[in-house]
Amino acid sequence: MKTKIGLLVALLFAVVFSVNAQGQRRTVEERVKSAMEKLEPLKLDKDQLTKTEAIFTDTYKEQQKAMEEMRNSGSFDRDAMMAARKKSAEARDEKLKKVFTDEQYKKFKDEIEATMQPQRGGGNGGGRN
Repeated sequence: MKTKIGLLVALLFAVVFSVNAQGQRRTVEERVKSAMEKLEPLKLDKDQLTKTEAIFTDTYKEQQKAMEEMRNSGSFDRDAMMAARKKSAEARDEKLKKVFTDEQYKKFKDEIEATMQPQRGGGNGGGRN
């Protein structure tokens, strides 16, 4: 009986640990890989792939640096963070316009970009109590 309880506790611990690990921040490389996978429908050629990967790498590194600076400062200004992300996305988009065809860029903005935003889990359906 003790063995069964011990195994059950170990299994429960493993499940909880696994779920928490999935919620960890992703590295720049993981984010770039995910972005590049989502861009597959654009059918980018080799040159476009190389340039696009560099653009996303630079963008994500910039975002990570800004977030680390904000955390290290001891204050978290949500509005400042959102403004910095918007500025970063605009700079990324200007670079992508030079790499993508007009059709590819339109498809990126209309269909793909929204899927690249981090998804937040809502404990109470998005409402605040």
